[in-house]
Order: sequence, then C-alpha cells, then structure tokens
Amino acid sequence: MDSLVETRFGVLRWFRCLTHEACSSEWNLLLLRAGATPATPDVHNQERVSVTDQLLDVVSAGVRAYDLARELRIGMPQSPNHPPFWHVVPRRHGDSVRADGGSAANDMITTGTHVGTHIDALAHVSQDGALFGGVDAEEACIGGRYVQHGVHTIEPMIRRGVLVDVAAHLGVTTLDGDHEITLTEFQDALNAQQTEVRKGDVVLIRSGWGAKFDEGQAFVGGATGVPGIGEAVARWLATQGIHAAGADSIAFEHLRPGAGHGLLPVHRLFLVESGIYIIETMNLEQISVDRVYEFTLVLAPLNIFGATGSPVRPLAVVSRG
Repeated sequence: MDSLVETRFGVLRWFRCLTHEACSSEWNLLLLRAGATPATPDVHNQERVSVTDQLLDVVSAGVRAYDLARELRIGMPQSPNHPPFWHVVPRRHGDSVRADGGSAANDMITTGTHVGTHIDALAHVSQDGALFGGVDAEEACIGGRYVQHGVHTIEPMIRRGVLVDVAAHLGVTTLDGDHEITLTEFQDALNAQQTEVRKGDVVLIRSGWGAKFDEGQAFVGGATGVPGIGEAVARWLATQGIHAAGADSIAFEHLRPGAGHGLLPVHRLFLVESGIYIIETMNLEQISVDRVYEFTLVLAPLNIFGATGSPVRPLAVVSRG
C-alpha cells in the first residue's frame, strides 16, 4: 500500500516538475519500485501534459443523456414466462424515529430478470442442449447458477449506438402487430437516415410498439402479434458483427398473431449462434422525436452471478454541441 501511495504521489510530482531534469532520477526510482521501465521526459521538446482524461473535457462541455429504460412498476406489462416485478416499503418514515428526530425508509423488491427494460445474457437460450460456442447448457449450470455465459460475464457497454427508426421511415406511429420488418425496409431506413451499421455497434430498432407500454396487455401482443425483425434482418446484422441489439417491444423480434412466445428464432440466432446480446422493452420515443440516430450507448447490467438476464437502464449520450 505504501509503495502504491508513493507511486501515485510520484506521478503528481513528475507532472509538476516535468521541466526540471533534477526530477528525472527521482521519477525513475519510483518507476523501478513499481516494477515499470524508467523513462526520462524530453525536456528539449516539451508539450503541455494533461492528467485529465479527454472524455472529461467532452462531458464538461455539455452532454445530453436520453433515458432508454421504462420505469419499473407493479403491474407493468411483461412476458407471461417470467416472475413479475414487486415492490414494497417495509419501513416507512415515522415507523422508527431517532432521538434527534431523524427517520429513514427502506424498500424490498422481487423481480424476474427478464421484465421491464432488460438484457438477455447468452445463458438465456439454448438450442439442442447447447449455449453459444457449443457450451453444454447443463454443465454450464453449477449449483443453480450459470457460471458460463451468465449475466455477470457481460462487460459494461460504452459503444457506438445506432437507432434504426423503421416506423418513422414508413410514415406510421406504430407498425401493425403482424408486421415483420423486412431486410429491404430495414436497409432503406438506414439509408434514409444516412446511417450505417458498423462492427461492434449496439443497434436499436424502433417499431413504435413502445407507445403501447402504458396500455398494459396491448403491449404484450397476444392475439394481435408484435412487430419486429425476423431471421433475414437478424442474419444480416450478425454478418455486420454487431455487439448487441435492442427494440421497443416485449420480445425484441416479430411475434406472429396468436403465436405468443412459443417460437423465437431471432433469439436463437443472436444468443446461441452469434453471441449477440438482446435488450428488450426499451423506450425509444424521445430519440425518435429528436432524430438522434447515432450516439454513445452506455449500459451495465446488474452484476448478478449466474443470472440469465438483468434489468438495465441504458443511456444514449450525445454532445450538446
């Protein structure tokens, strides 16, 4: 610990006295103690050295963060395949009052990991007994936890995000429930936005179905179906090498009227065959209104060891400039 503190202070001293050759020997000694290779700054060709990350300069200049998550509420629409969200306040202000008059309240929640705005880990879906990469689905689960491909293996995302606003491109508020987005429609929307999909992107697809979230069961679909992409668009996105994909609907992909969640071929193609994460039940309305088609997507799942998914609160961040 002492050497770590000494090294940190040494770094600060080195930046402050960069123009003094007398500091070089002290700095080299600190580097040697830290196990690093000594290096002497070129005092004859100096440039201003900043200890501030350039990202902080952008943030300080002003950014806007669009919240792409839905509020977690009791009774919100969700897939019937998962436990519902529940929230209680077991201790309320006034239940216990400190001697100085202070009081505190606390909460307890229970929830499925695939309700509300959430991300699917690669452990969520298997095909013929195998997870992504050919991992045996049974062997991956140890003690009731998916050690392999669980949500704890998803690294926090700070990536280029792309909105593909198919509903807006087709001139409708919401696509019909029986509408499967074709590859032509998808690529035409990209071209109209003058946006491209790149390797490593997080691609968000807006069908407009998210406008039904506050209507409850209408958002689930059921007899009406739910719009979304099918295998053709999914395979094209997989060939582009995307990292993750999200949508404003309950199950990301197209659900045929009356079919429910029985068959989910895009889940298989993304999670099992391609290793692409899926984000569902997103709020894409405001970035659609503001026509924000490219942004920095920031997302981190809860670090739940062995879980197959997690609630998330993704942000689309853009500079105010």
